[in-house]
Amino acid sequence: MKKLIFSSIAILTIAFNSISQDLAPYIKIGESTESIQQVSDKVVEALKANSFTILGDYNPSNKSTLKVIAFTRTDLKNTVVKVTDRGALAAAFKVGLEQKGGKVLISYTNPDYILRAYLGDNYNTFKSTFEKFSKDLKTTFSVLGNEFTPFGGTIKADKLKGYHYKIMMPYFSDPVELNEFSSFEEGLKTIENNLKAKKGQTVEVYKIVYKNEKVAVFGVGLQSKEDGEAVFLPKIGEAHVAALPYEIILQGKKATMLHGKYRIALHWPELTMGTFMKIMSTPGDIEDTLEGLCK
Repeated sequence: MKKLIFSSIAILTIAFNSISQDLAPYIKIGESTESIQQVSDKVVEALKANSFTILGDYNPSNKSTLKVIAFTRTDLKNTVVKVTDRGALAAAFKVGLEQKGGKVLISYTNPDYILRAYLGDNYNTFKSTFEKFSKDLKTTFSVLGNEFTPFGGTIKADKLKGYHYKIMMPYFSDPVELNEFSSFEEGLKTIENNLKAKKGQTVEVYKIVYKNEKVAVFGVGLQSKEDGEAVFLPKIGEAHVAALPYEIILQGKKATMLHGKYRIALHWPELTMGTFMKIMSTPGDIEDTLEGLCK
């Protein structure tokens, strides 16, 4: 009887710890004394060698000392789109490179963190797929470093699905509507053409299109010197560069984006209110830019 009681307590303790653990938005792989281009080449090589697909790359803030490489994998991409409430936003993960002090810091977005936040209760439905993706990423990146240190602030795992920064602040379920088109095809063509023209000083970093589901996700670099990444990124932390680029998601006829006050806070959870106030105009600036791409 005692053994049964102790076993039950142990199981409950493990279960509680697994849902209440602190998770960080990024994982640091390590550092390199090679050039940022050499490190980038090695990242791409490692991902391709392990069945990941490179979606695109760019230099946030148009700085040569910062680089982001976006990637996905077929099993992840085909799973997240099953979550109809903008689940496809979780299809792209990013490696961030920051050259600083003669070294390149290598990090990536933490799947356990992002997937829980973006997919909510659906995370557990496909948990085995996501855990394999996360495990395989660590194995893939082990050729680049061996630190695998979480950083960037923490949120408890069971709080991510309902995360918001402060009271009265937006949730994942409070997207910003950018435009409603007459059809998915019209929306896709409009956004593609505007990105091709670099409207609003933007750059298309990646695009994922699910034709059958009529869903498309665009990763958009915000390269305006007046109100883009060059303005807000230095103020809130370039070490979190893997947070970028920002996304537009087109589902059916409607194009939306995550509210800046949600998405920025999720990717910079340790921001103080004082620092947040320094980029007070940023959520609106991003909305204006992405809205312009949808018209």
